[in-house]
Amino acid sequence: MASGGLKYYFARLSVAEKLIAINLVIFVIDQLAIRLGQISMSDWFQLPRDFFEFVQQPWSLVTYSFFHADLWHVLFNMLILYFAGRIFLNLFDDQRFLNAYFMAVILGGLVFLGSYNLLPGLVGSTTPGLIGASAGVTGVLLFVCSYIPNQEVRLFMFNIKLWYIGAALVLKDLLLIPYGENVGGRLAHLGGALLGYVYARQLLNGNDIGAGFAKLWKAASQLFKPREKKGPLKTVYKNKESKGKGKAAYDKAANQKRIDDILDKISKSGYESLSKAEKDFLFKAGKED
Repeated sequence: MASGGLKYYFARLSVAEKLIAINLVIFVIDQLAIRLGQISMSDWFQLPRDFFEFVQQPWSLVTYSFFHADLWHVLFNMLILYFAGRIFLNLFDDQRFLNAYFMAVILGGLVFLGSYNLLPGLVGSTTPGLIGASAGVTGVLLFVCSYIPNQEVRLFMFNIKLWYIGAALVLKDLLLIPYGENVGGRLAHLGGALLGYVYARQLLNGNDIGAGFAKLWKAASQLFKPREKKGPLKTVYKNKESKGKGKAAYDKAANQKRIDDILDKISKSGYESLSKAEKDFLFKAGKED
């Protein structure tokens, strides 16, 4: 397939699906490097457990989340991200999704780093560094489980409330810590879970704790955009198309007002209080973002 075709299909993916695609491509490249060159790219991008090593590669606080230990590791994470991402993006836009995901990645990484340097006896010394998207994935999942906890989803042959799923994952990590199995990683999961829970509960209270992160993300993205060349000044003539701009702006504002009203209703009475028309409208609006 031509590169143009790949770019087209990639552009049509949701932001969650794009993250999944990037993670899978990096996993394949890393595995090829291991088998063909006997080197692992993750050695340069994993989050080291030693604080002074981390200072020498601070980018690893984010890049560790793009590498995985094996096939089951990456597939399990991406499956949960797809499931949680679809629910999240039916409620909020791409930027809030990125806020929740990467803030959870960062907090999970900081918990891992802190645990190895402050609680070495608890964590042990068998893990050289942290890799995997689990903290970010757990953050997104706990966000939706906390924002619409009583919403039921189909799991195998049963309907189950979202908060049961979130509670089960958190409880699993808590129960396995005393057995000494991947303690640093499990603490990172819990850090991501905490971020997702707090972010959702704060949004329900009208406080977006990701607003500052969104500004930082926007500022960073501007650094990588090519500067537009200023051409000669041109006279601009109004045409008939400009007449439709007022109506388009009005329709956009009206749609946003309805979305805000529906989200406010969810925060007060829960997702299940919505009518079918409101649920359909919210789903359609999430697809158009």
